[in-house]
Amino acid sequence: MISPMPKLTRKDFQTDQEVRWCPGCGDYAILASIQKVMPELGIPREKIVFISGIGCSSRFPYYMNTYGFHTIHGRAPAIATGLKATRPDLHVWVVTGDGDALSIGGNHLIHVLRRNVDVKILLFNNRIYGLTKGQSSPTSETGKRAKSTPYGSIDQPFNPVQLALGAGASFVARSIDVDGPHLQGVLHRMAKHRGAALLEIYQNCNVFNDGAFASLTNKGTKAINQLRLEHGKPLIFDEGRKGIRLAGLQPEVVDLGEGGASEAELLVWDEKAAPALSFLLAGMGGGFPTPVGIFRAEERGIHHELELEQQATVQKKQGQGDLAKLLRAGDTWVVE
Repeated sequence: MISPMPKLTRKDFQTDQEVRWCPGCGDYAILASIQKVMPELGIPREKIVFISGIGCSSRFPYYMNTYGFHTIHGRAPAIATGLKATRPDLHVWVVTGDGDALSIGGNHLIHVLRRNVDVKILLFNNRIYGLTKGQSSPTSETGKRAKSTPYGSIDQPFNPVQLALGAGASFVARSIDVDGPHLQGVLHRMAKHRGAALLEIYQNCNVFNDGAFASLTNKGTKAINQLRLEHGKPLIFDEGRKGIRLAGLQPEVVDLGEGGASEAELLVWDEKAAPALSFLLAGMGGGFPTPVGIFRAEERGIHHELELEQQATVQKKQGQGDLAKLLRAGDTWVVE
């Protein structure tokens, strides 16, 4: 008789390691949310792995009482792919930052997404290089003054959500470090998703880029600047006073209520709609609220399952291969 799995708590996912981030760093809030969600998933700790690259966020595996790898710069998605291919029974999470994922690791990131490898990617975005002390990153806004761009960055920043959508990710979302209920809700959805999932988490770096997302977190401004994406619901913000509708192929902000637009005119959010609409909303700039929530949730073939199906088909057709025979067969061989 198999013993039932013991009920886990947040404490079971905490390690004996001293958590070492700068006081006030948004990483603390993210760690707290993930440690709260993990026991609610009902997955044994020995079936969970956290893999990270290099950066402030990449200290994460030390603080999770699960299996983990602290790997090399930008290569966490590649290592996660190999692990999932050989141990598909494991629940594999990748923790990365905007520099680690989108600079040296950009190529690995887009391919793990397009292949739909069944891994969950947490991309902490503070729009700065924190570990190396304050250089502009691939997500720093144009004009950003930093140690590497003292006269202002001339580069156009990456939009991680648009990048993930363009790479064909089957699950794409965005949340905020200090919004625990929202972040935890998205983490639950992400954990249940079968396939490559990317969650961009806006994260404050209070040392090198303090207040980068203050308009989305301050009590007096977040209502007008945040747009919550909820499947099957119209796009409404500013405590019900404003909404988003489409004017041809362009979104526009409209006032609601007496003398304004009706709720029936608004765009109703569908996380399974064509990716082009998600891409459009993710790119809304000045004058528009910032969308948070799930941009895309699509079910399609998972990489390791497709690989196993292909192997089974080949073996059924050709029989079990003989590696030793193949190695002694000479310099050429035939693939049927």
